Amino acid sequence: MEQEVIELAKAAKAASAALAQTSADERNAALGAMAAALRAHSGAIVTANRHDMEAARRAGTKESLLDRLMLDEGRVGTMADALEELAALPDPLGRVLKQETLYNGIQLTQVSVPLGVVAVVYEARPNVTADAAGICLKSGNSCILRGGSLALRSNRAIADVLAAAAEGAGMPKGCIVALTTADRSATDVLMGLHGLVDVLIPRGGAGLIRHCVECAKVPVIETGTGNCHVYLHATAPTEMAAAIVENAKCRRYGVCNAAETLLVDRAAAPRLLPEVLARLAARGVAVHGDGEALAIAAATPGLIAVAATDEDWETEYLSPDIAVKVVAGPEEAIAHVNRYGTMHSEAIVANPTDGAGAAAIEAFLNQVDAAAVYANASTAFTDGGQFGLGAEIGISTQKTHVRGPFALEGLTSTKYQLRGSGQVRA
Repeated sequence: MEQEVIELAKAAKAASAALAQTSADERNAALGAMAAALRAHSGAIVTANRHDMEAARRAGTKESLLDRLMLDEGRVGTMADALEELAALPDPLGRVLKQETLYNGIQLTQVSVPLGVVAVVYEARPNVTADAAGICLKSGNSCILRGGSLALRSNRAIADVLAAAAEGAGMPKGCIVALTTADRSATDVLMGLHGLVDVLIPRGGAGLIRHCVECAKVPVIETGTGNCHVYLHATAPTEMAAAIVENAKCRRYGVCNAAETLLVDRAAAPRLLPEVLARLAARGVAVHGDGEALAIAAATPGLIAVAATDEDWETEYLSPDIAVKVVAGPEEAIAHVNRYGTMHSEAIVANPTDGAGAAAIEAFLNQVDAAAVYANASTAFTDGGQFGLGAEIGISTQKTHVRGPFALEGLTSTKYQLRGSGQVRA
């Protein structure tokens, strides 16, 4: 198994050099061929996915993960659409970032170049196979895809279709490779291939990301878990607050930009919480509340409410559960977010025309340490497509290289090209 992983990585490394020399038109044509191939083979992909779904249900997999795993003709079509949308985006390579003549007459140009070989390790989301392959190819990077065991058949089917289409369109063999062995140790081998793998991107739960960060011998771009908060300031309009909380929590439970904790000012909790909790109860969301929140929640018909523990404040539920805490004001809310948040996406709801509300918004936007910080909008918008970046490879919560939704530009580095006329340094 170890030698198999190494050989795949060597093939990807060789392909990366050739891929970096392809033109934007050639790569875009390959993306079009990949999209067409997905549509042509959608039946086989859905069949493979059905076997994964059946196995996952037998294993007792929770519904939020089953939703991530499931593919139908529509979702395969959406994957194909995303590849075509990628082809329409500007070329991220060869961008001139800086150009000047140095004091010694040497002409300096800084240009964007591919990273090389990008390994992506992910869980239970077979659509990532297509997204990652497309984004890597568009940005001139070869990719090694390592999906989770739940989607083993789906990932193999998608990767095989994409690799064949890309090579048929003239891309180098090995530009898209997938590790589809069930042997989990293959991931550790991949993470240790310094010199073959240029960067590793983990996408998944906290355990996967922590394992990659702690064990990898290659550079890691950490895509973070999403313990996201919505904070309702004392000036928050009731209808806006309820709508934002419902959307941030309930739009999709199993995504990293879903709200997991609700903070509400003590001064406005009796006004705001009844409507907010009624909406959550109607959606079947269970509340893990502190004492003050539970006292108000007791009057909400049909609401499932339990006492929160310290563990709840740091939990990414990925399920119809939310932690609710009553706070004294913006200072306590910001401190709570910065202590328990995962630097992903955080939101405040406040009245911007009220002096106290406007001040709270500015304090929250400036003091909360997160990749995306919202005022009066749902955390559900943290997404490469929503930010105008096109398809994304993930949401980075670290502070080096790239932060927040990262797509094509996040998969490039830079190179200095220097043109002289015989200069030597004293």
